[in-house]
Amino acid sequence: MTQNSDRETAEVLFSVEDDAHARALRRLAETGALRRIYAGVYTRNLDSPVEAVVLRNWAAIVSHLLPGAVLAYRSALEHRPVDGVLHVRRGRTRRKLELPGLTIEVFSGAGAQPLLEPPAPDLPHRNIYMPGEARGFLENMGTARGAAARVLPQEDIEARLDKILTIRGDFKLNDLRDQARAIADKLDMAAEGKRLDGLIGALLGTHEEKKLRSKLALARAAGKPYDPDRLELFDVLHASLSGAVFAHPTDPATRGTSLENFAFFEAYFSNFIEGTTFEVEEAEQIVFEGAIIPNRSEDSHDILGTFRAASTTPWRNGPAPTAGDFLDWLKSVNALVMQARPDKRPGQWKEKRNMAGNTLFVLPEHVPATLAEGFERISSLTDPVARALMTMFVVAEVHPFLDGNGRSARLAMNCVLSEAGVCRIIVPTVYREDYLLPLKRLTNDRDAAPYIRSMTRIHDWTSRFDYGQPRHDVQDQFDRCNAFKEDLKNYRLIFPENGASRG
Repeated sequence: MTQNSDRETAEVLFSVEDDAHARALRRLAETGALRRIYAGVYTRNLDSPVEAVVLRNWAAIVSHLLPGAVLAYRSALEHRPVDGVLHVRRGRTRRKLELPGLTIEVFSGAGAQPLLEPPAPDLPHRNIYMPGEARGFLENMGTARGAAARVLPQEDIEARLDKILTIRGDFKLNDLRDQARAIADKLDMAAEGKRLDGLIGALLGTHEEKKLRSKLALARAAGKPYDPDRLELFDVLHASLSGAVFAHPTDPATRGTSLENFAFFEAYFSNFIEGTTFEVEEAEQIVFEGAIIPNRSEDSHDILGTFRAASTTPWRNGPAPTAGDFLDWLKSVNALVMQARPDKRPGQWKEKRNMAGNTLFVLPEHVPATLAEGFERISSLTDPVARALMTMFVVAEVHPFLDGNGRSARLAMNCVLSEAGVCRIIVPTVYREDYLLPLKRLTNDRDAAPYIRSMTRIHDWTSRFDYGQPRHDVQDQFDRCNAFKEDLKNYRLIFPENGASRG
């Protein structure tokens, strides 16, 4: 694009003193066709707040006013103004430029020139420079007087370093440290380089961890790293559950026939939703007659293992009292459900990161500590339904096992309900999308309301049946409510007539 066409389309226009274009811009500003932002800086946007125009065009404005400037301090890592302030290095004089909605603080010194050579060159952008990653971290290691107001908090720096370690590995973090060492003297940042070296070393376990401040970095140094993004998700759900009021339908299936019928249908539907599909009659033969369906030995044991977990203490009604017990309980229930699939490593944490659709679950090395952090949020809730829903989401979101995660999560949820004497939850086939889509909504959009509504509704539905009657009668009632339907476009969940099916 030519310079003239740029001038015709740009929201912000610039002039140089004493040329014809500058005089033309001044005349247009005098007539009201343009607005003057700063000396030599104009905008043709007459309607938007001038502060908004400045902020979205900051890079072009700084390139005009301070060509060759290098972003500094927190701006060196953020690559943008923060709270209306941009820090840059340029020239030999410290000064400050005040524009509508933007203050540009200009610093001088050894780092006022861009680094143009390897190993860590700065990156040109318009007429300014974005510092390379190593320089960006050095810029935020300053501890001189007044630096604290200009740099990112150490906790934020540690979180960024931990993310590099998590996503790119220790090799890349070591590479970052080597680059910082190579350029620190050139920038007159030897003290900053030493401090950065210490933080990286503490994260890698080669230096003392007392240099670290953030809970995340200390957990990493102690060999117990967790997933901070998941903890934010847990906190979103925890906040919503804390303020919610839940019904507590009494457990209708605590012993005898009702317990076995309930556990059977819970196991049947929990496996069906995961793709382990049988006819009800086949599942009955597996659970109550010890049958192994030909060529489906593993699937048969999946149904049987889930039934046993849903009907037998401690998996039925003995939730863990501590975080360590919680991790052991999860391992034991997964081992029970997946016992016939040794290739799935039943009861052992996953060794590779797993995913569903576009959702990447927690890294293997983050599983124990993330579950433990999740348990802290579970145990802080007082309502048993809230604790149950929190439990299910924590396990499902971490996805700690190679397989059987959904079944393990639902069993963990129902264990909390049974211990409190509250009805467990069955998720029938026809409700599959009503169950899964709100979980995705919570994961992707951090919106907990659909998940809570969905689970509250299916909890109410589950509680309305008489599980003490003959099993085929329970099946008939489920069938009349469309529970077994796989055609989710043409069938929806129906509640029992008159609001109840008991008696």
